[in-house]
Amino acid sequence: MDLTNLNLVAATPEIVLICAMFGVLLADLWTSDDNRYITHYLSIGAVLLAAVAQIAVWQTEPALAFNRMYIADGISQIAKVVAYLGTAALFTYAKPYNQLRGMFKGEYYILAMFALVGMGVMISSIHFLSAYVGLEMLSLALYAMIALRRDYAKASEAALKYFVLGALASGILLYGISMIYGATGSLQFFDILQHTHEGAVNGWLLKLGVLLVVAAIGFKFGVVPFHMWVPDVYQGAPTSVAAFIGSVPKIAATVFAFRILVEGLALQKGDWLLIFAALAVLSLLIGNLAAIMQTNIKRMFAFSTISHMGFVLLAFLGHFIGLQAAIYYAITYILMSLAGFGVLMLLSREDKECEEISDLAGLNQRNAWYAFVMLLVLFSMAGIPPLMGFYAKFAVLKALVLSSYGWATGLAVFAVIMSLIGAFYYLRVVKIMYFDEAQDQAPLSDDLIMKWVLSLNALLLLVWGVFPSTLTEWIKTALSYSI
Repeated sequence: MDLTNLNLVAATPEIVLICAMFGVLLADLWTSDDNRYITHYLSIGAVLLAAVAQIAVWQTEPALAFNRMYIADGISQIAKVVAYLGTAALFTYAKPYNQLRGMFKGEYYILAMFALVGMGVMISSIHFLSAYVGLEMLSLALYAMIALRRDYAKASEAALKYFVLGALASGILLYGISMIYGATGSLQFFDILQHTHEGAVNGWLLKLGVLLVVAAIGFKFGVVPFHMWVPDVYQGAPTSVAAFIGSVPKIAATVFAFRILVEGLALQKGDWLLIFAALAVLSLLIGNLAAIMQTNIKRMFAFSTISHMGFVLLAFLGHFIGLQAAIYYAITYILMSLAGFGVLMLLSREDKECEEISDLAGLNQRNAWYAFVMLLVLFSMAGIPPLMGFYAKFAVLKALVLSSYGWATGLAVFAVIMSLIGAFYYLRVVKIMYFDEAQDQAPLSDDLIMKWVLSLNALLLLVWGVFPSTLTEWIKTALSYSI
């Protein structure tokens, strides 16, 4: 590697986050359990500092680093800022929940920041080697986070299931990468595209490699038939961990797929496009139908996630407008998921987890504002205007209708039907919150910072739903100098 091509400025956010993470780790070693709030606020400060660093080195033109293995461009910069701010909000929501369960320790924050570094590497990778390293950094941190609550058997079981299936997906990805390398002679995405364009590739070996890589991407999204881990992990993991798994990594997975499929394997779109269409259809169908049958709200959110990721895959079938819709949808889902899990953590007590849908009964009687926050989340997930979820789905449907594939219109109609079916289980929860009698009269958390951040999170779903152009124009501009 030519050391003169490191260009460390492009990787400033990751460098700042790693240095801050080690600082938090050292501070936590000398912090007693009674003063663990110091670690908490230092961790929030670390991720916010990384976000500030990203904004400080913002570039309007793509910058390559580490000998063309890493890129800082518009879409990577947006995705990292979203990931950093989302993690800061999560830390705020998780504090009261973790304190009641003996999880208010430095390990939670260090593992989350380690996963965040992995996401940053995934987002900026334009080489299969760096992409794989970032993916494994994220995965290893998530395995440990799920099992962090050692006195909870379900968490250990969920971590083991995720580890086994994650190892299988990693193996599939490695097989796919090796076949793509054998077919093209390169692991760098732009070089793969160029070699394919020149026709100097082994066609069938490349097709098989693409198939295996798409399967691994499907696992990271948690789409059918690679969804087996999603409901078990959501239900078994502590809610503060499930909130992390179900939110921030979605933007990393979306950009990860963008890098590999759009920037590296664009000329194989005919191979992976139909697979994405099939995965999306199965995810919308099975995700929504399975969610209807759930009584556990975390499992309902899990199957809901599967259906939402089906929409993200559909967006990839469009062209430029489809990629814009995919990024917007991922950001929308992060906001919805964080706020939804935030309310669940708020309603959980030391002796009782808020896991069943019936645990939300009478929430409006207990606290009308938190019920309204959850209402915004559920309506947005259902795609009811004027919330962000509606515009996100509309953008995907618009991309499908405007695409050059005639059959994509049929997929748009199918997606609308599935959304109508999905609205049932969201509205059922709203009915329980507003019209059923409260079964629990215990006081809710009075953490003022959490209340303000959660309120801002939920209100963004309304503001960016009414004025989506404030976000979509930013994404459009970023994509325009990423492709």
